[in-house]
Amino acid sequence: MDELHGPFVRKLDALGPLQTADKIALAAIEADAKYVQSGTDLIRDDDRAEGMIVVLEGFACRYKRRKNGQRQIMAYLVPGDVCDLDALDLNRMDHAIGTLSNCRVARIKPDVVSDLRLRPAVIQALQTAARVDEATLRVWLVNLGCRSAVERLAHLFCELFVRLRSVGLVQGNSFLLPVIQYDLADTTGMTTVHVNRSLGALKRAGLIGRKGKHLTIFDMPRLMSVGEFQPDYLYARKQVGGRDHSLPNGTAGLTATDALIPV
Repeated sequence: MDELHGPFVRKLDALGPLQTADKIALAAIEADAKYVQSGTDLIRDDDRAEGMIVVLEGFACRYKRRKNGQRQIMAYLVPGDVCDLDALDLNRMDHAIGTLSNCRVARIKPDVVSDLRLRPAVIQALQTAARVDEATLRVWLVNLGCRSAVERLAHLFCELFVRLRSVGLVQGNSFLLPVIQYDLADTTGMTTVHVNRSLGALKRAGLIGRKGKHLTIFDMPRLMSVGEFQPDYLYARKQVGGRDHSLPNGTAGLTATDALIPV
């Protein structure tokens, strides 16, 4: 991993790899980023897209809001993520993108997007990133439709660990999670009370800890097993939980109930 570059370059290089000239072009995009406060809409539902947005610091999300004000978060955008490669081909956005924390974001103008599309390694990496986004959405649908509250959170935390580690933003087993329980509720289809109880269950089981805005995973293999998490859909090529794409011996099939965690 090239520590001289930011998360956007690191992510695409991991999906690429990129040429030196490609990294220079992407680094120029990173250098032109601006800070945005938490709770800001980067683009609203039904707006016309004007380029792409890259998140370089903080957390943002894709979301839809009902007429009654209820929000459903459909994806987290973490440092290195770009949204959306195909936005310029749409007349209107069919969802909103907003910040969940203070963020640093770069806006890639249409003419710059056109230039990037002339770079084979960059466009291939962006297309791979788009496929990962689509796969992640399918996994999130399974999470919402089939898993218990505890299992949903376990899976989400494992996913974020892998995604953030791929861009160098995990220290040991800890990472910055600058979202509140209200956001987690809108992500997992729960009430804030249910989120609080489920977080407590994971903490009492010795799987996670949270201090301020940092989350620590104390037992990654067990948390992966509780959430039925397999990182393949993230195109993860590094080891997770001490093994590559597999659960440690003796934990395969472990569920929240087996781990004595209330669901």
